[in-house]
Amino acid sequence: MEKEAGEESRLGRSAPPKDFRFYHMDLYDSEDRLQIFPEENTRMRREIVQTEMTKEPRGAGEGKAQRDLQEEVDELVHLYGLEDDHELGDEFVDDNMPIIGVSEYPPYAMKRRDQAREQRDWRLSGEAVEDEDMSYGAWGPVGQCQDLQEAYRYTHGRSSEEYECYVIPEEEDEEEAVDVFCVTCKIPVRAVEKDFEEHKEHEVIPLNKALENAKEEIHKNMYKLEKQIIEMENFASHLEEVFITVEENFGRQEQNFESHYNEILETLAQKYEEKIQTLGEKKKEKLEALYEQLVSCGENLDTCKELMETIEEVCHEEKADFIKDAVAMADRLGKFLKTKTDMEISAQPDFEDQTLDFSDVEQLMGSINTILAPSAPVINPQAPNSATGSSVRVCWSLYSDDTVESYQLSYRPVQDSSPGKDQAEFTMTVKETYCSVTNLVPNTQYEFWVTAQNKAGLSPSSERAVYMTAPSPPIIKSKEIRSCEEAAVICWESGNLNPVDSYTLELTQAETLGASGVTESVVGIPTCESLVQLQPRQSYTIFVRALNVGGPSVRSEPATVHTTGSYFHLDEDTCHPWLTISEDGFTVLRSERKTPAPEPPRGKTRFTRCVAVMGKLIPFRGRHYWEVEVNEHLDYTVGVAFEDVPKQEDLGANCLSWCMRHTFASSRHKYEFLHNGTTPDIRITVSPQKIGVLLDYEKSRLSFFNVDTSQHLYTLSCQLHRFVHPCFSLEKPGRLKIHNGIPMPNHVTFY
Repeated sequence: MEKEAGEESRLGRSAPPKDFRFYHMDLYDSEDRLQIFPEENTRMRREIVQTEMTKEPRGAGEGKAQRDLQEEVDELVHLYGLEDDHELGDEFVDDNMPIIGVSEYPPYAMKRRDQAREQRDWRLSGEAVEDEDMSYGAWGPVGQCQDLQEAYRYTHGRSSEEYECYVIPEEEDEEEAVDVFCVTCKIPVRAVEKDFEEHKEHEVIPLNKALENAKEEIHKNMYKLEKQIIEMENFASHLEEVFITVEENFGRQEQNFESHYNEILETLAQKYEEKIQTLGEKKKEKLEALYEQLVSCGENLDTCKELMETIEEVCHEEKADFIKDAVAMADRLGKFLKTKTDMEISAQPDFEDQTLDFSDVEQLMGSINTILAPSAPVINPQAPNSATGSSVRVCWSLYSDDTVESYQLSYRPVQDSSPGKDQAEFTMTVKETYCSVTNLVPNTQYEFWVTAQNKAGLSPSSERAVYMTAPSPPIIKSKEIRSCEEAAVICWESGNLNPVDSYTLELTQAETLGASGVTESVVGIPTCESLVQLQPRQSYTIFVRALNVGGPSVRSEPATVHTTGSYFHLDEDTCHPWLTISEDGFTVLRSERKTPAPEPPRGKTRFTRCVAVMGKLIPFRGRHYWEVEVNEHLDYTVGVAFEDVPKQEDLGANCLSWCMRHTFASSRHKYEFLHNGTTPDIRITVSPQKIGVLLDYEKSRLSFFNVDTSQHLYTLSCQLHRFVHPCFSLEKPGRLKIHNGIPMPNHVTFY
């Protein structure tokens, strides 16, 4: 006991407090525990321990070991104060109870085996110990695993030999959660640890920021991975196409070789038959001649033999008979000898030189090594930004096994719906697999096709692809530009006969035109008009580009926009026929007429009864200000109205217009501020020469000022649920001059 207490003191361990509570392990579901040790190792250890506990003593050595074990158990019972715990009784002793690793329990209820069980477990055979070390492999080296076991066993509770239990302190402070991240070590730590130990001089960041950085990095990697997957899929698709192409090419070559070889064999067989037949005929001819000569020679030889025999017989006759027969024999023999016998061979045995002509065979053999006519090229779809207003860049590809000397690129404009109109075709020869075709019409579709050529001939034509030239640059309508301090409306003409896909608006501040270039671009504009927001009191240079599938056009001619105030022109489409608008679009004039003018035609946009005209104000909510130069002896009306105000009624006589009207009669000036035919009783003592008009959408009101005296004349409350436009009317001959695009005066700004 003293030795054990000393060992515990050296290791910093102490006996469990008296207020610790013990719970039987059956109170906790074994299925919820994390299985650290492999099942085989646990089963092996359990069998070994069970064998040691149950086997009968077979000698003095075994009996002594059993007594030592019992003494250790008694000491542990006394150490933990379990002498009086009779309720558990013999239930503690359960040799079949499984041994569970320390790490299977949650941090707040760590358990440990008792010292006796620990000594038996760690005194197992070498094989069992080796298996246990392997089961702790995921936790680090063996020494670290043992230290970890010791720490959990002696600081978080103990269990007796006979049963396993949880030792739970009644009060245990929860560990402080990690809240910072060590960038150097790449692990989360607690804030209190960053100033101590190994993290003292490391870079640390908040845990949330580290989490965001990690998510961002993961997203980037996922994006890269997706991009790589797409590239690999495209590459795999390309490999598949190449594989199929190579297979088809070799198949065609095999068929070509087989065809050539069959043709060569047929030619050789034909030549063989011809030569054999010729040789047979010559053989027959020679043999027949020799046979006839041989027969003739045999006949002559037989005649000679017969004459010899006859002469010999004559020589043996009597003299009288001999002389008689000799004369006749001499005549016969003389006649025979006078006959010329052919002693020359009619057919010589030597063979004639039978040289075979294999020139056609050699030609066929040579054709096997000759390249084939190329396959049909594959023309590529039009690439983005590959065209200008007068040219396109056409690209195509060819099977890698084909040999090509040149290409013939043909093209023609895409036919329109006009019947009977044939489009001219053009062809050009190139060496590369691309070509820039020039001298084309802007914003026009062309169809292209290509063929490949080598010594064997032309390939089939490729599929036809449609390419389109870039559009012509748009034309900005400078007189229709409207602006205010915070926005501008830009209008332009397409400049192309065919429609385009979209437009791009480029804005450059005037002072940085030569330095930084484009400061802002508005893309994807579908129509020939765009409302853009700008910075107040600046000057902008505006450019417009048209776009289609071929690419963007060049820049349009520039236009200048100033955001110093509201800027607009008078709308000629609303102008009464008795009024004339100046060329600059800022002055309206009514001249004297000696004869009454005809009744103007009625329409929805043009004023008919009221001699008035409207201005095109920018549709932008905010504050708009302009000034009107008037004559104190002139009858005029200035104000605002909705676009659909009745054109056959006077301004201010309905609910769709708000205006200030001045009439001069009998040296008296009358000023009215009209809306829906009503006006307040207002007296103005100083007749204005220039009237300032302030339209405030935010406060829904229309104010009038005397510019010369900086005097506020009157303010009308308006229900501005839609956009309104300036309106001007002349009841008698005279003129009104509009001043706009000017900064707002101080007495108006603070009103």
